[in-house]
Amino acid sequence: MTGAEHERALLERVPTELYIGGQWRAASGGGRLAVEDPATGETLVEVADAQVEDSMAALGAAAEMQAEWAACAPRERGEILRRAYEAIVAQTEELALLMTLEMGKAVAESRAEIAYAAEFFRWFSEEAVRIHGRYMVNTTGTGRILTMRQPVGPCVFVTPWNFPTAMGTRKIAPAIAAGCTMVVKPAQQTPLSMLALVKILEQAGLPGGVLNVITAKRSGAVIEPLLKDPRTRKLSFTGSTEVGRALIEQSAEKVLRVSMELGGNAPFVVFDDADLDAAVDGAITAKMRNVGEACTAANRFHVHESVAEEFARRLAERMGAMKVGRGTEPDVQVGPLIDEAQRVKVTELVGDAVERGARVLVGGDRAAGPGYFFEPTVLADVPEGARVLSEEIFGPVAPVAAFSSEEEALAAANRTEYGLVAYVYTRDLGRAFRVCEGIETGMIGLNQGVVSNPAAPFGGVKQSGFGREGGFEGIGEYLETKYVAMGV
Repeated sequence: MTGAEHERALLERVPTELYIGGQWRAASGGGRLAVEDPATGETLVEVADAQVEDSMAALGAAAEMQAEWAACAPRERGEILRRAYEAIVAQTEELALLMTLEMGKAVAESRAEIAYAAEFFRWFSEEAVRIHGRYMVNTTGTGRILTMRQPVGPCVFVTPWNFPTAMGTRKIAPAIAAGCTMVVKPAQQTPLSMLALVKILEQAGLPGGVLNVITAKRSGAVIEPLLKDPRTRKLSFTGSTEVGRALIEQSAEKVLRVSMELGGNAPFVVFDDADLDAAVDGAITAKMRNVGEACTAANRFHVHESVAEEFARRLAERMGAMKVGRGTEPDVQVGPLIDEAQRVKVTELVGDAVERGARVLVGGDRAAGPGYFFEPTVLADVPEGARVLSEEIFGPVAPVAAFSSEEEALAAANRTEYGLVAYVYTRDLGRAFRVCEGIETGMIGLNQGVVSNPAAPFGGVKQSGFGREGGFEGIGEYLETKYVAMGV
């Protein structure tokens, strides 16, 4: 079987309908949504295009199942997640290829995401049996205080295109563990990974109605009615700050529990005492993971003036040597951007920086051929007013700006409305503590270029959102605390 034949056979096995109440069904009116290969611009398959009545049916199924699912034994909820974890690991190659076809990232990166995504199922399979409250004697000595943790109730999840499996499991796993039902709306660009995940959970024994998935071209049209329905109790969204603000506003009417993982503008700060080899390695990881299309991607590099030129030179050398191409091809390290709109944005940001005086050390333009490719790019001497230092790039572009003091570096790092993650390289322990305490972000990578870990709380501050996913904190987002005053 040729590579193309294998891809076609894989696509034929992926469900393309809506999943509501444990049943695969067509969208109302029979509408379809094309899923595109960003490496070629060609249509891979078409999936159901849900309408409002479909999203309401999905919520109805979730609401109807909520009480029964909340009463399910915690151990059984955990075992379902454990079986799903094992199935994902066993199907890594097919799931990775599917992700590459619809999202574009290199297969090696897709494999890494599948492993990361599976870990959320394993982590929360263990957390399902550790939900507890407390019992204590009242401070007056005449009564007792009892607290219990109970499921929030039906949830609505909106997931992004850049990590189509991991951003799903990061929400679905704690909800299942906590005893919540849900409606999931994946991004229109990458619905196939979510549909494949549903199939795995179905085979792992997840009862119908616990997880309901609607694919749709118009996200706002099918999500807003859910947020205004009293049966919905929680919203979790991963995506842009602009869309997040709108969803927060819509969710206010019913005072929903809300978790938001929004945009980022991660500073990567390199001090003069840093291990420069390690800093460049970390920069490649933090910048080029997922073609730079990650909220955790290093967005701007603030480097001490004594090492800025050498750092930029080494970074340009490494990025310039990376192989660009379709993610399914051997040894490809940089795939296409998700669509033409994103490539236009990246092109404009680079052009603005160059017009303001930045120097292009490598790359700087669209890559030739079909698909939405952009060359790995390093910009040196980027001035403070350049848009590339203040806007989220979401592409393989690394702007380098110099600083002269610790105070200046900290001010530059915090000069943004976002606060998701920062990266800091220094061998001075005192400086490390000062800077980590002073940077206004929810996460920091200290002398390492990656922070994502299912056992750690992922989330940001300022306009990067609120709430945490993963870690011990992650399941708490899906639990309410009830207090019982006992007259004993």
